[in-house]
Amino acid sequence: MEPVILTTDRLLLRTVGPDDTEAVHRAAQDPDIQRWTTIPSPYLREHARSFTERLVPDGWAQGSALTFGVFLPGGELAGMLGLTMHSLGTAELGFWAARDHRGRGYVTEATLAACRWIFTAVGVDRVEWRAEVGNHASRAVAERAGFTVEGTLRSGINNKGVRRDCWVGSLLPSDLGLPSTAPYLPAHPRPQAGAG
Repeated sequence: MEPVILTTDRLLLRTVGPDDTEAVHRAAQDPDIQRWTTIPSPYLREHARSFTERLVPDGWAQGSALTFGVFLPGGELAGMLGLTMHSLGTAELGFWAARDHRGRGYVTEATLAACRWIFTAVGVDRVEWRAEVGNHASRAVAERAGFTVEGTLRSGINNKGVRRDCWVGSLLPSDLGLPSTAPYLPAHPRPQAGAG
């Protein structure tokens, strides 16, 4: 798959490459990013170089991990967002925001743009979000983007060799007013408007 560029009112979402290595390395020095995400800690320049020069391009080429840098109009890196393909029609969302750009809704805006794209252009019917229990900032972004938090998975993620409980949620095309590629029959259908 060829990398794509997405735009929102305030952001440019594009793949990252060698020219972004230093910005990725600098942002990833934030202790909160190292604590709550699965990036290596300490995060060295060679980690950033491997990410921008190998992992991201390979993920796009294989269609397995579709990673976007979240950039401001002036070119500053505000965050990172990835959609990792899992089972047929399902992708998992991961993201982080650079410390200086938190609290402005950038990651929520980027999440909505990326999810709309993956639902309409790639044919995904479910985007999952997972975060370690206690990562309230990640949960707030997911909820603002319309994800339904479905519960807690015991030992649901592995972060730096330690199994941890995680929250799990999902966003479906219908949550954004979009059609699904496959029919969906929920276990508990929502009541129709005017029914009673």
